[in-house]
Amino acid sequence: MEDKLEVVFRLQKALDEDIMERRHLDFPYEVWMQKDILACMDELTELLNELNWKWWKNEKPLDPDAINGELVDVLHFFVSMCIRSGMSAQDLFDGYIAKNKENFDRQYGRSKKTGYEVTANGTELPRD
Repeated sequence: MEDKLEVVFRLQKALDEDIMERRHLDFPYEVWMQKDILACMDELTELLNELNWKWWKNEKPLDPDAINGELVDVLHFFVSMCIRSGMSAQDLFDGYIAKNKENFDRQYGRSKKTGYEVTANGTELPRD
């Protein structure tokens, strides 16, 4: 069975290539990244708008399908950025695993980076 993240990367690459070919798009790397970032931000805004953040507007019932749909839209553009940067699904996975460990280490004071440790009074925990 094919790895799910590999499938996502393969399908996104095919979609991006199809769009670029059919629409005759040829932007430099920097412009593509800017466009993908803006598109990702727009999808995050659409997600935020599903979550009743406007205190001046009457709340509406949350729509889990719409929320999940916006998250999927964010993923499309995020994966496009990964692919454009030369990152594979395996690279993303490996980077995530390493950063997740580092983030836990920061929370428990096991990192060279300070200022993340949880304390009762807001001061840094003593280092070992």
